[in-house]
Amino acid sequence: MIRKTSLGVAVALSLATSTAALAETITIATVNNGDMIRMQGYTDQFTQQTGINVEWVTLEENVLRQRVTTDITTKGGAFDIMTIGMYETPIWGANGWLVPLHKNVNFNTNNLSDAYDVDDILPAMRGGLSHDGTLYAAPFYGESSMIMYRTDLMAKAGLKMPDAPTWDFIAKAAKAMTDRSNDINGICLRGKAGWGEGGAFITAMSNSFGARWFDMDWNATFDQKPWADTLNFFVGMMNESGPKGYATNGFNENLSLFQQGKCGMWIDATVAASFVTNPKDSTVADKVGFALAPDTGLGKRSNWLWAWALAIPAGTQKEKAALQFIEWATSKEYIELVAAKEGWANVPPGARTSLYENPNYTKVPFAQMTLDSILSADPNNSTVEPSPYVGIQFAAIPEFAGIATQVSQEFSAVYAGQQSVEEALAKAQDITNEAMEAAGYR
Repeated sequence: MIRKTSLGVAVALSLATSTAALAETITIATVNNGDMIRMQGYTDQFTQQTGINVEWVTLEENVLRQRVTTDITTKGGAFDIMTIGMYETPIWGANGWLVPLHKNVNFNTNNLSDAYDVDDILPAMRGGLSHDGTLYAAPFYGESSMIMYRTDLMAKAGLKMPDAPTWDFIAKAAKAMTDRSNDINGICLRGKAGWGEGGAFITAMSNSFGARWFDMDWNATFDQKPWADTLNFFVGMMNESGPKGYATNGFNENLSLFQQGKCGMWIDATVAASFVTNPKDSTVADKVGFALAPDTGLGKRSNWLWAWALAIPAGTQKEKAALQFIEWATSKEYIELVAAKEGWANVPPGARTSLYENPNYTKVPFAQMTLDSILSADPNNSTVEPSPYVGIQFAAIPEFAGIATQVSQEFSAVYAGQQSVEEALAKAQDITNEAMEAAGYR
Protein backbone atom coordinates (compact mmCIF):
# COMPACT_ATOMS: atom_id res chain seq x y z
CA MET A 1 0.00 0.00 0.00
CA ILE A 2 1.21 3.47 -0.82
CA ARG A 3 -0.30 6.51 0.73
CA LYS A 4 0.68 9.86 -0.71
CA THR A 5 0.06 12.96 1.32
CA SER A 6 0.71 16.42 -0.12
CA LEU A 7 0.21 19.46 2.14
CA GLY A 8 -2.09 17.51 4.42
CA VAL A 9 -4.34 15.94 1.75
CA ALA A 10 -4.27 12.13 2.05
CA VAL A 11 -5.20 9.57 -0.56
CA ALA A 12 -5.32 5.99 0.73
CA LEU A 13 -5.10 2.85 -1.36
CA SER A 14 -6.19 -0.24 0.57
CA LEU A 15 -5.23 -3.85 -0.02
CA ALA A 16 -7.65 -6.68 0.58
CA THR A 17 -5.40 -9.17 2.34
CA SER A 18 -5.21 -9.44 6.10
CA THR A 19 -1.41 -9.39 5.85
CA ALA A 20 -1.51 -5.94 4.30
CA ALA A 21 -3.99 -4.77 6.89
CA LEU A 22 -1.50 -5.62 9.60
CA ALA A 23 1.54 -4.32 7.68
CA GLU A 24 3.73 -1.66 9.17
CA THR A 25 3.47 1.85 7.75
CA ILE A 26 6.24 4.45 7.78
CA THR A 27 5.72 8.16 7.17
CA ILE A 28 8.27 10.08 5.10
CA ALA A 29 8.60 13.85 4.76
CA THR A 30 10.16 14.91 1.48
CA VAL A 31 10.67 17.82 -0.88
CA ASN A 32 8.63 18.30 -4.07
CA ASN A 33 11.62 18.00 -6.40
CA GLY A 34 11.47 15.82 -9.50
CA ASP A 35 13.68 12.97 -8.26
CA MET A 36 11.67 12.68 -5.05
CA ILE A 37 8.40 12.60 -6.96
CA ARG A 38 9.87 9.91 -9.21
CA MET A 39 10.88 7.87 -6.15
CA GLN A 40 7.29 7.85 -4.93
CA GLY A 41 6.23 6.28 -8.21
CA TYR A 42 8.44 3.26 -7.54
CA THR A 43 7.59 2.78 -3.88
CA ASP A 44 5.00 0.08 -4.61
CA GLN A 45 7.93 -2.16 -5.52
CA PHE A 46 9.45 -1.58 -2.09
CA THR A 47 6.12 -2.45 -0.47
CA GLN A 48 5.84 -5.63 -2.55
CA GLN A 49 9.35 -6.68 -1.52
CA THR A 50 9.06 -5.90 2.19
CA GLY A 51 5.38 -5.63 3.14
CA ILE A 52 6.12 -2.17 4.54
CA ASN A 53 3.66 0.52 3.52
CA VAL A 54 4.71 4.11 2.90
CA GLU A 55 2.86 7.34 3.60
CA TRP A 56 4.30 10.45 1.96
CA VAL A 57 4.22 14.06 3.09
CA THR A 58 5.45 16.07 0.11
CA LEU A 59 6.23 19.73 0.69
CA GLU A 60 7.75 22.78 -0.98
CA GLU A 61 11.39 23.26 0.05
CA ASN A 62 10.97 26.11 2.53
CA VAL A 63 7.91 24.46 4.11
CA LEU A 64 9.66 21.10 4.38
CA ARG A 65 12.59 22.62 6.25
CA GLN A 66 10.25 24.36 8.67
CA ARG A 67 8.14 21.27 9.30
CA VAL A 68 10.94 18.78 9.88
CA THR A 69 12.92 21.23 12.03
CA THR A 70 9.90 21.88 14.22
CA ASP A 71 9.13 18.19 14.47
CA ILE A 72 12.61 17.08 15.45
CA THR A 73 13.30 19.91 17.90
CA THR A 74 9.95 19.35 19.67
CA LYS A 75 10.17 15.55 19.41
CA GLY A 76 6.84 15.61 17.65
CA GLY A 77 7.25 12.14 16.15
CA ALA A 78 5.30 12.88 12.98
CA PHE A 79 7.86 11.28 10.67
CA ASP A 80 9.84 8.04 10.56
CA ILE A 81 12.12 9.35 7.78
CA MET A 82 12.98 12.96 7.01
CA THR A 83 14.48 14.39 3.85
CA ILE A 84 17.23 16.73 5.05
CA GLY A 85 20.56 18.01 3.77
CA MET A 86 24.15 18.79 4.58
CA TYR A 87 23.27 21.72 6.81
CA GLU A 88 20.97 19.91 9.23
CA THR A 89 22.57 16.46 9.31
CA PRO A 90 25.86 17.09 11.21
CA ILE A 91 24.17 19.49 13.64
CA TRP A 92 21.27 17.17 14.39
CA GLY A 93 23.55 14.16 14.54
CA ALA A 94 25.77 15.87 17.10
CA ASN A 95 22.67 16.64 19.18
CA GLY A 96 21.62 13.00 19.21
CA TRP A 97 18.47 13.71 17.22
CA LEU A 98 19.18 11.21 14.43
CA VAL A 99 19.73 7.47 14.32
CA PRO A 100 23.30 6.68 13.17
CA LEU A 101 23.20 4.88 9.86
CA HIS A 102 26.78 3.70 9.69
CA LYS A 103 28.58 3.46 12.96
CA ASN A 104 32.07 4.39 13.92
CA VAL A 105 33.77 2.58 16.77
CA ASN A 106 31.89 4.63 19.36
CA PHE A 107 28.45 3.39 18.31
CA ASN A 108 26.78 0.03 18.64
CA THR A 109 23.50 0.28 16.78
CA ASN A 110 21.60 -0.96 13.76
CA ASN A 111 23.31 0.39 10.68
CA LEU A 112 23.47 -0.06 6.94
CA SER A 113 24.38 -3.54 5.73
CA ASP A 114 27.68 -4.49 4.12
CA ALA A 115 25.84 -5.12 0.85
CA TYR A 116 24.77 -1.46 0.81
CA ASP A 117 28.44 -0.46 0.29
CA VAL A 118 28.78 2.76 2.26
CA ASP A 119 32.31 3.18 0.90
CA ASP A 120 30.82 3.72 -2.56
CA ILE A 121 29.25 7.02 -1.47
CA LEU A 122 31.23 9.94 -2.90
CA PRO A 123 33.58 11.26 -0.18
CA ALA A 124 32.20 14.80 -0.43
CA MET A 125 28.68 13.51 0.19
CA ARG A 126 29.61 11.11 2.95
CA GLY A 127 31.65 13.75 4.74
CA GLY A 128 28.90 16.35 4.52
CA LEU A 129 26.31 13.96 5.97
CA SER A 130 28.47 12.77 8.86
CA HIS A 131 29.49 13.95 12.31
CA ASP A 132 32.57 12.64 14.07
CA GLY A 133 32.99 9.95 11.43
CA THR A 134 29.45 8.60 11.68
CA LEU A 135 27.00 8.79 8.78
CA TYR A 136 23.61 10.14 9.90
CA ALA A 137 21.83 10.48 6.55
CA ALA A 138 22.09 8.58 3.27
CA PRO A 139 22.23 10.69 0.10
CA PHE A 140 19.35 10.09 -2.29
CA TYR A 141 21.11 12.41 -4.69
CA GLY A 142 24.03 14.79 -4.47
CA GLU A 143 24.58 18.01 -6.32
CA SER A 144 26.67 21.05 -6.92
CA SER A 145 25.51 23.90 -9.15
CA MET A 146 26.47 24.68 -12.73
CA ILE A 147 25.41 26.66 -15.78
CA MET A 148 22.75 25.23 -18.06
CA TYR A 149 22.41 27.25 -21.25
CA ARG A 150 20.69 27.30 -24.62
CA THR A 151 23.28 26.41 -27.23
CA ASP A 152 21.14 27.81 -30.04
CA LEU A 153 20.70 31.20 -28.37
CA MET A 154 24.38 31.38 -27.47
CA ALA A 155 25.30 30.74 -31.12
CA LYS A 156 22.72 33.27 -32.30
CA ALA A 157 24.35 35.86 -30.01
CA GLY A 158 27.72 35.11 -31.66
CA LEU A 159 29.24 33.85 -28.42
CA LYS A 160 30.86 30.61 -27.26
CA MET A 161 30.43 29.46 -23.68
CA PRO A 162 33.77 28.68 -21.97
CA ASP A 163 33.95 25.56 -19.82
CA ALA A 164 34.81 27.84 -16.87
CA PRO A 165 33.33 31.31 -17.52
CA THR A 166 33.55 34.53 -15.53
CA TRP A 167 30.60 36.49 -14.20
CA ASP A 168 31.43 39.29 -16.63
CA PHE A 169 31.01 36.88 -19.55
CA ILE A 170 27.72 35.62 -18.11
CA ALA A 171 26.33 39.15 -17.81
CA LYS A 172 27.43 39.94 -21.37
CA ALA A 173 25.89 36.74 -22.71
CA ALA A 174 22.67 37.25 -20.75
CA LYS A 175 22.20 40.69 -22.27
CA ALA A 176 22.92 39.39 -25.76
CA MET A 177 20.44 36.51 -25.45
CA THR A 178 17.60 38.55 -23.97
CA ASP A 179 14.69 38.96 -26.38
CA ARG A 180 11.77 40.55 -24.59
CA SER A 181 9.58 40.52 -27.70
CA ASN A 182 9.74 36.71 -27.73
CA ASP A 183 9.57 36.32 -23.93
CA ILE A 184 13.15 35.09 -23.68
CA ASN A 185 15.16 36.13 -20.63
CA GLY A 186 18.92 35.97 -20.93
CA ILE A 187 19.29 34.49 -17.47
CA CYS A 188 17.08 32.98 -14.76
CA LEU A 189 18.34 32.85 -11.17
CA ARG A 190 16.84 32.30 -7.74
CA GLY A 191 15.54 35.38 -5.93
CA LYS A 192 13.04 33.65 -3.66
CA ALA A 193 13.44 34.27 0.07
CA GLY A 194 14.62 31.34 2.18
CA TRP A 195 18.08 30.36 3.38
CA GLY A 196 18.10 27.32 1.09
CA GLU A 197 16.45 29.05 -1.86
CA GLY A 198 17.63 32.50 -2.97
CA GLY A 199 19.80 32.68 0.14
CA ALA A 200 21.80 29.65 -0.99
CA PHE A 201 22.36 31.05 -4.44
CA ILE A 202 23.50 34.52 -3.41
CA THR A 203 25.79 33.10 -0.71
CA ALA A 204 27.51 30.76 -3.19
CA MET A 205 27.78 33.65 -5.65
CA SER A 206 29.24 35.93 -2.98
CA ASN A 207 32.10 33.48 -2.36
CA SER A 208 33.33 34.13 -5.89
CA PHE A 209 33.26 37.89 -5.28
CA GLY A 210 35.41 37.54 -2.15
CA ALA A 211 32.60 37.84 0.39
CA ARG A 212 31.96 35.74 3.49
CA TRP A 213 29.25 35.71 6.13
CA PHE A 214 31.59 36.13 9.11
CA ASP A 215 35.16 37.18 9.78
CA MET A 216 37.32 35.08 12.07
CA ASP A 217 35.79 36.72 15.15
CA TRP A 218 32.22 35.91 14.04
CA ASN A 219 31.48 39.49 13.07
CA ALA A 220 29.07 39.95 10.13
CA THR A 221 30.69 41.30 6.97
CA PHE A 222 27.75 42.75 5.04
CA ASP A 223 29.24 46.22 5.54
CA GLN A 224 32.25 45.28 3.41
CA LYS A 225 32.78 45.84 -0.32
CA PRO A 226 32.57 42.21 -1.56
CA TRP A 227 28.95 41.92 -0.44
CA ALA A 228 28.03 45.23 -2.09
CA ASP A 229 29.79 44.09 -5.25
CA THR A 230 27.87 40.79 -5.23
CA LEU A 231 24.43 42.25 -4.69
CA ASN A 232 24.86 45.18 -7.06
CA PHE A 233 26.11 42.87 -9.81
CA PHE A 234 23.27 40.40 -9.28
CA VAL A 235 20.54 43.04 -9.22
CA GLY A 236 21.95 44.88 -12.24
CA MET A 237 22.19 41.71 -14.32
CA MET A 238 18.76 40.41 -13.33
CA ASN A 239 17.03 43.74 -13.91
CA GLU A 240 18.63 43.91 -17.34
CA SER A 241 18.28 40.29 -18.45
CA GLY A 242 16.15 38.35 -15.95
CA PRO A 243 12.45 37.54 -15.84
CA LYS A 244 9.87 39.82 -14.28
CA GLY A 245 9.09 38.83 -10.72
CA TYR A 246 12.39 37.03 -10.21
CA ALA A 247 12.20 37.99 -6.53
CA THR A 248 9.75 35.10 -6.03
CA ASN A 249 11.42 32.53 -8.28
CA GLY A 250 13.10 29.51 -6.75
CA PHE A 251 14.32 26.21 -8.16
CA ASN A 252 10.98 24.95 -9.44
CA GLU A 253 9.89 28.27 -10.94
CA ASN A 254 13.13 28.67 -12.89
CA LEU A 255 13.05 25.04 -13.98
CA SER A 256 9.63 25.64 -15.49
CA LEU A 257 10.80 28.80 -17.27
CA PHE A 258 13.84 27.03 -18.73
CA GLN A 259 11.84 24.03 -19.89
CA GLN A 260 9.40 26.38 -21.62
CA GLY A 261 12.26 27.99 -23.57
CA LYS A 262 12.09 31.27 -21.68
CA CYS A 263 15.67 31.32 -20.31
CA GLY A 264 18.94 31.66 -22.16
CA MET A 265 20.91 30.53 -19.10
CA TRP A 266 20.08 29.07 -15.73
CA ILE A 267 22.62 28.58 -12.93
CA ASP A 268 21.31 26.10 -10.41
CA ALA A 269 21.51 22.56 -9.07
CA THR A 270 23.32 20.04 -11.26
CA VAL A 271 20.44 17.64 -10.63
CA ALA A 272 18.29 19.80 -12.91
CA ALA A 273 20.28 18.67 -15.95
CA SER A 274 18.17 15.54 -16.36
CA PHE A 275 14.97 17.59 -16.27
CA VAL A 276 15.99 20.21 -18.84
CA THR A 277 17.26 17.53 -21.25
CA ASN A 278 14.21 15.28 -20.94
CA PRO A 279 12.13 15.69 -24.13
CA LYS A 280 9.01 14.62 -22.25
CA ASP A 281 9.14 17.80 -20.17
CA SER A 282 11.50 20.25 -21.85
CA THR A 283 10.83 22.08 -25.10
CA VAL A 284 14.57 22.76 -25.46
CA ALA A 285 15.87 19.31 -24.50
CA ASP A 286 18.14 19.01 -27.53
CA LYS A 287 19.58 22.53 -27.19
CA VAL A 288 21.19 22.51 -23.73
CA GLY A 289 24.88 22.88 -22.89
CA PHE A 290 26.69 22.88 -19.55
CA ALA A 291 29.56 24.80 -17.92
CA LEU A 292 31.06 25.33 -14.49
CA ALA A 293 29.51 28.00 -12.26
CA PRO A 294 31.15 31.42 -12.84
CA ASP A 295 33.99 33.12 -10.99
CA THR A 296 35.57 36.58 -10.88
CA GLY A 297 39.19 35.50 -11.02
CA LEU A 298 39.67 35.47 -7.24
CA GLY A 299 40.12 31.71 -7.00
CA LYS A 300 36.63 30.65 -5.92
CA ARG A 301 33.78 29.59 -8.16
CA SER A 302 30.15 30.19 -7.25
CA ASN A 303 29.03 26.56 -7.06
CA TRP A 304 27.63 24.95 -3.94
CA LEU A 305 27.61 21.43 -2.47
CA TRP A 306 24.44 19.74 -1.29
CA ALA A 307 22.71 16.43 -0.90
CA TRP A 308 19.07 15.67 -0.35
CA ALA A 309 19.34 12.76 2.02
CA LEU A 310 17.16 10.43 4.07
CA ALA A 311 17.54 10.33 7.85
CA ILE A 312 15.75 8.61 10.72
CA PRO A 313 14.74 10.79 13.70
CA ALA A 314 15.77 9.33 17.03
CA GLY A 315 12.80 8.05 18.98
CA THR A 316 10.87 6.62 16.05
CA GLN A 317 9.15 3.35 16.87
CA LYS A 318 9.79 2.10 13.33
CA GLU A 319 13.56 2.31 13.06
CA LYS A 320 14.04 -1.11 11.45
CA ALA A 321 11.45 -0.46 8.72
CA ALA A 322 12.81 3.04 8.12
CA LEU A 323 16.31 1.64 7.71
CA GLN A 324 15.01 -0.88 5.17
CA PHE A 325 13.48 1.92 3.10
CA ILE A 326 16.64 4.02 3.18
CA GLU A 327 18.73 1.04 2.06
CA TRP A 328 16.32 0.47 -0.83
CA ALA A 329 15.92 4.09 -1.97
CA THR A 330 19.61 5.03 -1.89
CA SER A 331 21.06 1.74 -3.19
CA LYS A 332 22.85 0.83 -6.39
CA GLU A 333 19.87 -1.36 -7.20
CA TYR A 334 17.48 1.59 -7.09
CA ILE A 335 19.69 3.45 -9.57
CA GLU A 336 19.56 0.44 -11.88
CA LEU A 337 15.78 0.26 -11.49
CA VAL A 338 15.32 3.86 -12.64
CA ALA A 339 17.83 3.39 -15.46
CA ALA A 340 15.95 0.36 -16.75
CA LYS A 341 12.62 2.18 -16.67
CA GLU A 342 13.58 5.74 -17.65
CA GLY A 343 17.14 5.71 -18.98
CA TRP A 344 20.49 6.50 -17.39
CA ALA A 345 20.07 10.26 -17.76
CA ASN A 346 17.23 10.16 -15.22
CA VAL A 347 18.87 8.28 -12.35
CA PRO A 348 19.59 10.10 -9.07
CA PRO A 349 23.05 11.66 -9.59
CA GLY A 350 25.94 12.74 -7.45
CA ALA A 351 25.82 10.21 -4.63
CA ARG A 352 27.83 7.11 -5.63
CA THR A 353 31.31 6.71 -7.08
CA SER A 354 30.25 3.62 -9.03
CA LEU A 355 27.75 5.66 -11.04
CA TYR A 356 30.56 7.76 -12.50
CA GLU A 357 32.53 4.62 -13.30
CA ASN A 358 29.60 3.08 -15.17
CA PRO A 359 30.15 3.30 -18.95
CA ASN A 360 26.41 3.63 -19.49
CA TYR A 361 26.33 6.76 -17.34
CA THR A 362 29.53 8.36 -18.60
CA LYS A 363 27.78 8.72 -21.98
CA VAL A 364 25.20 11.06 -20.41
CA PRO A 365 26.11 14.58 -21.66
CA PHE A 366 26.06 16.28 -18.26
CA ALA A 367 27.64 13.49 -16.19
CA GLN A 368 31.24 14.72 -16.27
CA MET A 369 30.34 18.39 -15.68
CA THR A 370 28.24 17.36 -12.69
CA LEU A 371 31.12 15.38 -11.21
CA ASP A 372 33.62 18.17 -11.92
CA SER A 373 31.33 20.66 -10.19
CA ILE A 374 30.92 18.44 -7.14
CA LEU A 375 34.64 17.77 -6.86
CA SER A 376 35.52 21.47 -7.17
CA ALA A 377 33.32 22.44 -4.20
CA ASP A 378 35.23 22.57 -0.91
CA PRO A 379 33.07 23.30 2.16
CA ASN A 380 36.17 23.49 4.36
CA ASN A 381 37.71 26.25 2.24
CA SER A 382 34.86 28.08 0.55
CA THR A 383 35.86 31.74 0.86
CA VAL A 384 38.67 33.90 -0.48
CA GLU A 385 39.46 35.32 2.96
CA PRO A 386 39.60 32.93 5.94
CA SER A 387 36.28 32.20 7.61
CA PRO A 388 35.48 30.40 10.89
CA TYR A 389 32.76 28.15 9.49
CA VAL A 390 32.33 25.06 7.35
CA GLY A 391 29.94 25.28 4.42
CA ILE A 392 29.66 26.85 0.98
CA GLN A 393 26.10 28.13 0.62
CA PHE A 394 25.60 28.07 4.39
CA ALA A 395 27.55 28.30 7.61
CA ALA A 396 27.24 25.05 9.53
CA ILE A 397 26.09 26.54 12.84
CA PRO A 398 22.63 26.05 14.39
CA GLU A 399 21.80 29.75 14.25
CA PHE A 400 22.42 30.13 10.52
CA ALA A 401 19.03 28.99 9.21
CA GLY A 402 17.11 31.59 11.19
CA ILE A 403 19.56 34.39 10.47
CA ALA A 404 19.89 33.62 6.77
CA THR A 405 16.14 33.36 6.30
CA GLN A 406 15.75 36.92 7.57
CA VAL A 407 18.68 38.18 5.51
CA SER A 408 17.32 36.52 2.37
CA GLN A 409 14.02 38.29 2.93
CA GLU A 410 15.82 41.63 2.94
CA PHE A 411 17.63 40.69 -0.28
CA SER A 412 14.39 39.61 -1.94
CA ALA A 413 12.91 42.99 -1.06
CA VAL A 414 15.74 44.55 -3.08
CA TYR A 415 14.98 42.30 -6.03
CA ALA A 416 11.33 43.37 -5.82
CA GLY A 417 12.34 47.04 -5.88
CA GLN A 418 11.16 47.67 -2.33
CA GLN A 419 14.48 48.89 -0.94
CA SER A 420 18.04 49.64 -2.02
CA VAL A 421 21.06 47.38 -1.88
CA GLU A 422 22.58 49.65 0.76
CA GLU A 423 19.50 49.45 2.96
CA ALA A 424 19.34 45.67 2.72
CA LEU A 425 23.00 45.20 3.56
CA ALA A 426 22.73 47.52 6.57
CA LYS A 427 19.77 45.52 7.85
CA ALA A 428 21.57 42.23 7.18
CA GLN A 429 24.55 43.47 9.18
CA ASP A 430 22.38 44.36 12.17
CA ILE A 431 20.25 41.19 11.99
CA THR A 432 23.32 38.96 11.88
CA ASN A 433 25.38 40.69 14.55
CA GLU A 434 22.47 40.91 16.97
CA ALA A 435 21.68 37.21 16.55
CA MET A 436 25.30 36.17 16.95
CA GLU A 437 25.72 38.27 20.05
CA ALA A 438 22.54 36.80 21.57
CA ALA A 439 23.85 33.31 20.80
CA GLY A 440 27.15 34.04 22.58
CA TYR A 441 29.48 34.06 19.58
CA ARG A 442 30.57 37.66 20.19
